[in-house]
Amino acid sequence: MGAKADRAVNRTGVYLAVLQLVFTLGWTTYLIYLPKLCAEVGIAPSTVILILMMDQAIFTITDTAMGMAADRISILVGRLGLFVGILAAISCVAFTALPYVAGTGPGARVWLIALIVIWAITSSALRAPPLTLLGKYRAQPSVPFLAALAMLGYGIAGALSPYLAVVLRNQDARLPFVLSGAVLLLTALAFSGIERRVAEEAQPARLAEPARRLGAVSMFMIGSMVLLSLGYQLHFNINSAPFYLRFVKPNDLQWLMPVFWIGFNIAMFPASIVVKHRGGLIVMGAAGLLGAFAIVAAEIAGSLNGLIVAQFMAGAAWGCMLMSAVSAALAIGETGAEGKVTGLVFSALALATFARMAAVAGGLQKLPDYAPLVQWAPVACWSVAGAGLLVIAASRLQRGVKSA
Repeated sequence: MGAKADRAVNRTGVYLAVLQLVFTLGWTTYLIYLPKLCAEVGIAPSTVILILMMDQAIFTITDTAMGMAADRISILVGRLGLFVGILAAISCVAFTALPYVAGTGPGARVWLIALIVIWAITSSALRAPPLTLLGKYRAQPSVPFLAALAMLGYGIAGALSPYLAVVLRNQDARLPFVLSGAVLLLTALAFSGIERRVAEEAQPARLAEPARRLGAVSMFMIGSMVLLSLGYQLHFNINSAPFYLRFVKPNDLQWLMPVFWIGFNIAMFPASIVVKHRGGLIVMGAAGLLGAFAIVAAEIAGSLNGLIVAQFMAGAAWGCMLMSAVSAALAIGETGAEGKVTGLVFSALALATFARMAAVAGGLQKLPDYAPLVQWAPVACWSVAGAGLLVIAASRLQRGVKSA
């Protein structure tokens, strides 16, 4: 690969990282302000978690649907960019309007919910469809590195979220929503130009390959991704803060929670080299088992320093899992089903988020009978899924050796 091609590949990855960063920060802004917006229209605080669960239920369906639509639309260069641009415009308008509609009072309750539904449905166009560029137009060896770059935006947003919550806590909602919506729209509208450029540089042979049906391995990977995502949700969003509170005060959490995401961002790039040579499934499996050990270490940590190291390792493991899952999805879907399989990965993430929110809404972590289950479930999820993925990867490798 020449220097010009390398620069083109890197530009694609950087663009996808920026898109994921802006989108995820917008979602964080929504999470911060949703209770306040609901209060302005007279929605009870206890209903907020149900609205968030509704969002995740929508994502579970629409992420796969948008990925499948991207596979069909991307046959003609330029159509995918138009598709993403139109839906991004609708999504950003609905998102920006949320604080203004909420500010009109209780009479806007139905309108607020309607805007949230519209935003949730259309925002799915900004997840799986852009990532299909990697599988359809980029040479396969470069995909793991590009997936790591794309997920870097997600990881940076995760690290910034605690600080964003502190900065925006007492601010008026309108300006953050306008800024988030405008930046996201501009970033999304640039997608059409990115699509045309990478299509011009693509290898014609790759575009002509027929679509492949999804087999048992593909569905096992998606099922494993649900377990891995659930482990992440329970560990980071429910268990991590109590782990730190054994050693520090609540005000210190904003400085410690990003440790997980620092590990996430650092580990993806060396892991992408392993994915390039050994495949995504084996890295997903190994990271699952290593992450399970890291969570156990966090559970039994006897000092703050030990907990920080364990959380760093857990974040590194999750980064490897997510990056290799995207890489494996693009490889499994090659070519013609990249959007569908990538959409299924994001649907798995949304389904796991829904399950974690349901657990919180039910107060499971506060019930004496269920608290140990919530505490140790991440270890079980990551270890079971990791072991299963390693068995599948080993069997595929053995079959490859025999056929060779």
